[in-house]
Formats: sequence, C-alpha cells, structure tokens
Amino acid sequence: MTNRPLTLMAVHAHPDDEATGTGGVLARYAAEGIRTVLVTCTDGGCGDGPGGVKPGEPGHDPAAVAAVREEELRASCEVLNISHLELLRYADSGMMGWPNNEAPGAFWGTPVEEGAARLAELMREYQPDVVVTYDENGFYGHPDHIQAHRITMAALELTGLASKVYWTTMPRSGFAKFGEVMRELGEEWDEPAEETAEAATETAEAAEPVESTQGTQAAVREPAELPEIGLPDDEIQVWVDTREFGGQKFDSLAAHASQGENIFFLKMGKERFTELMGIETFVRVKDTTGTSLPEDDLFAGLR
Repeated sequence: MTNRPLTLMAVHAHPDDEATGTGGVLARYAAEGIRTVLVTCTDGGCGDGPGGVKPGEPGHDPAAVAAVREEELRASCEVLNISHLELLRYADSGMMGWPNNEAPGAFWGTPVEEGAARLAELMREYQPDVVVTYDENGFYGHPDHIQAHRITMAALELTGLASKVYWTTMPRSGFAKFGEVMRELGEEWDEPAEETAEAATETAEAAEPVESTQGTQAAVREPAELPEIGLPDDEIQVWVDTREFGGQKFDSLAAHASQGENIFFLKMGKERFTELMGIETFVRVKDTTGTSLPEDDLFAGLR
C-alpha cells in the first residue's frame, strides 16, 4: 500500500482556463484534502496586452503579456488552493487560422508525441487518480484546447494511469441562461448555433495540415464532423455541485485582470456568477471503479 494522496490533475491550454471550467472542482477537492495539480500548456502570449491591445497591433509584446499572465495564473492558483502548478510553456497559438498557429514553438504545431511525452513525465511523477481536460474539439474549436486534449489522451495511453478521466462540457440550457443575464447587463450575446457555425468556418479555413520545422500537425476535422458546443442536458453524465466555492472561482477569474475585457463572466457579480457557474459538468470517458452513472463526484468509487 502507498501513502500517496488522492490526486486530481487538470490539463488546460492557457492561463485563466483553469478557472472557467474547473475552478469549482479544483477549489472543492483541495478543501476536501485532495492534492490538485494544474498543468498549463501555453504561455498565454496571444492574450490582451496593456490597455486591451490585441495580438498583431502596435504595442503588443507577447513575451511581456506571457510574463503578466504567469503572475496572474499563480495568483489564481493561490485563490483555488491548487497544490502544484506545472507550466509546459509552449507558445500560445492564437485562434484557429492565425499566423501564430505556425510560429516556431507554437503549441498547435508541436508534434503530439512530444507534448505527450512531457505530460506523461508529470503523470508518472504525480500519479493522478482523476484527470480532467477538454473534449476532442477543445470545447469550442480553439487549436490549443484541441492540442491539450490530444496530448492528454496520448499521455494517458503512454502511462496507463488515472482511474477516471473526464472531459469538460456545458449543458445547452446554460447558454440560454447566460444569454438572458448578458442581455440584462447590456451585452451582446450570440446564440450557440451561431458560435458553433463560426467555429466550424474558422476550422474549415485551417483544415490543411500545418507544416512546421518540428513536424506535421494532423489535419483538423471537416466542419461537418464538428460537434455542437456543449451537450443536451440529458446527455451530461456528471454534475458536480461547487456552489460553496463560487466565490473562490469568481476570484480566481478576477485574478486574470489583464484579460478582463474578455472575461465577461465577471460582469455578473459573485452571486449571479455562482448561480450560473456553480455546477460544473463533465463527460466521463474512463472509469476503472465500476461506479454507475450519473455521478456527482469525480472521486466516486475512489474513497
């Protein structure tokens, strides 16, 4: 027998991703004495610079942006009481079709086997019982999210580790609620179908394999193969109540202040935010415990 603590590993693409989809479970399980490990794959250098300056605009310095975002990420980890932060430090690839996709060192252009080997080392070190990442479409088609999914699943195959593996998702009913709140706040809100169509168009434009000095990135799926964002409520298998930790999740997002223009959830205030973001949802893709579905605990069957 080993005295190794139960361990949750979350694999995310950028600084701030840890907060939106998994901030609640990271805070909850840390409070329950579970070791939490966050792996952030990219430096976030394609985020906003000072004053909201965008990538490619005068005054945008990716290295400076990355430095600020690392500080913010560390602050977010403190808020969530994350036990260990591991940074792979790949260059942020930007949105699908951006020139950054093919830049030297970009995560999207990195061979999956290389990223998987590095992540597998961390898995062997921490021996996670539960691993969480994105689905095969990276939830909404972002190249770095897709790549995070790919290296995670490949690393799990290499190591044979983790008793349970989950992909983040969102109930479709949640989009309607978000729309209502954002319109109340005077913000524009596209319907999910429109967002999905846009993501499919962007992906189609970048569907050719991406050549890089490090190897060839597998071709992206055709738009017809892309799933819609999120799932119908009755198809979601795992609903984890994290409302008790809604304030921490909100504060962890707020720690990423340099990206505040893009984090519209913060405009809701803590109470409304917790109401809408206090239940985190997942699809279970691996289970060795025999625990029946649906679940309300990622560690069901492990304690």
